[in-house]
Amino acid sequence: MSSNLRNIAIIAHVDHGKTTLVDQLFRQSGTYRENQRIEERAMDSGDLEKERGITILAKCTSVEWEHDGETTRINIVDTPGHADFGAEVERILSMVDGVILLVDSAEGAMPQTKFVTGKALALGLRPIVVVNKIDRPDGRPQEVLDEVFDLFASLDATDEQLEFPSLWASGRDGYASDDESAREGTLDPLFKLITEHVPSPGLDTEGKFSFLATLLDRDNFMGRVLTGRVQSGTINVNDPIHAIDMDGKVVEVGRATKLMSFDGLERVPVDSAKAGDIIALAGLEKATVSNTICDPSVTEPIAAQPIDPPTLAMRFSVNDSPLAGREGTKVTSRMIRDRLLREAETNVAIRVTEADDKDAFEVAGRGELQLGVLIETMRREGFELGISRPKVLFREEDGQRMEPYETVVIDVDDEHSGTVVEKMQKRKADLNEMRPSGVGKTRITFSAPSRGLIGYHGEFLSDTRGTGIMNRLFEKYGPYKGAVGGRNNGVLISNGDGESNAYALNMLEERGEMFVGPAMKVYEGMVIGENAKPDDLEVNPMKAKQLSNVRSTGKDDAIRLTPPRRMTLEQSIAYIDDDEMVEVTPQSIRLRKTLLCPHERKKAKRKK
Repeated sequence: MSSNLRNIAIIAHVDHGKTTLVDQLFRQSGTYRENQRIEERAMDSGDLEKERGITILAKCTSVEWEHDGETTRINIVDTPGHADFGAEVERILSMVDGVILLVDSAEGAMPQTKFVTGKALALGLRPIVVVNKIDRPDGRPQEVLDEVFDLFASLDATDEQLEFPSLWASGRDGYASDDESAREGTLDPLFKLITEHVPSPGLDTEGKFSFLATLLDRDNFMGRVLTGRVQSGTINVNDPIHAIDMDGKVVEVGRATKLMSFDGLERVPVDSAKAGDIIALAGLEKATVSNTICDPSVTEPIAAQPIDPPTLAMRFSVNDSPLAGREGTKVTSRMIRDRLLREAETNVAIRVTEADDKDAFEVAGRGELQLGVLIETMRREGFELGISRPKVLFREEDGQRMEPYETVVIDVDDEHSGTVVEKMQKRKADLNEMRPSGVGKTRITFSAPSRGLIGYHGEFLSDTRGTGIMNRLFEKYGPYKGAVGGRNNGVLISNGDGESNAYALNMLEERGEMFVGPAMKVYEGMVIGENAKPDDLEVNPMKAKQLSNVRSTGKDDAIRLTPPRRMTLEQSIAYIDDDEMVEVTPQSIRLRKTLLCPHERKKAKRKK
């Protein structure tokens, strides 16, 4: 059976069409019935994945392809393309024998593509290159293929890896071909190429059982479920097993209470699995990603990719605003603590530590998007939270303070390139490369401290009129670069509790931009707008018009308010300063000062 088994991963950048291509592989392999109603991008199963159009969690699936009377089982892993979830991608590559590198026919090879492809080539995997979205009017397929070859060469690919097969495809329309001008057909050429080019696992089925845990999730009925590839031997349900860490120490002893393989989108129970199979295994309560699950007689762990350290942290605290508890059902520190620990258990890239005051927790992760996704998920579950400004995690090396750096690749219209370079240099970024990327666009590569990039994305979109594309990737820990300038403007702060009204907001508009509209609940210490000047200003958004019995013409003109600036969760987190917080509830996102009382704020400022 293993000679008719293929394990592959699909790697690509965000929005290059991985998940859409897998949908078509399902349809054309017969995984779905002809009349079966299915959702688009079926592999993106979470609400946030569907809304944002990105893959957040890696997922395994399986299709069977029949050709010339032979059935080949193809295990496919759909991987996240965003750098914040890159830690998963590296580990997944250890359980496959080949990769499909999917590149957009217009955008070409992007930074995340480079990062994951480098890992795949270093593991000796031979890639198949699929140039997707071949029907794009702005496509430059042949140029993109040349870029991929240059990328492989720069990543020290072997001669064998440089002789990669390639196909032209449209995942959306479900065809692939070795003819660049093809605009219809099926994915049979891709299925055929996978079976011919990707080797079967070829692992030892007679040896002792060993399995490397690559993915981790929790099931309400089975407990912890570990997914990975069986590296050697055979396992049956209820066989005794133990888990050992990367140093060979025993983590836990137990039994394989449940084994599951993948069939389409479903996990189906099986009685046994052998070397080469990708399976999910239940029965252990402490084992985690990068642990080796094996026969009790095995003492040597399988070499594993270490889990990347977090680079960014935020403080999650109990919502203590005057409006607390009005919208959410989960508001206590115990509920927040249990939920965060549950998240840390299955998401190995997140680390949770309790603060001294017991009402707050420091949550460290790989980036703003990853932590933003966690906050949005908790908000939808009914939690109320206070979120601090993100801060980077420093290290001490040889008595020197080190901070995380990122490689930033920016594609921007030529006319905006000067502004972007100027803003990035203010944020302590070093310019590495600047070159034209065709059609009036420039590609600029920087090495920038992560600290300087916090809050820049919104400003970047404004500077480039929404046309710029920014991609970031963790690069290294480097020397501390000194202070980075923060927000230039102060904020307008409400000086009391109540409801905002149009008359007061109309008077305040000359002071700056408003974040609230009329008839909205406000409280003392809440940020209701941005001041036009650098200092914070306390204002009264509830001031009503003084009524008198004297009538006069011209005084009662209709008030015309400028619509307030509504910020998303990510924009709010990026906007706030060190002495501010974002109040997150199931229905509202409010900005506020950490210390609501003006006297306490003055005291804290004097101390500072």
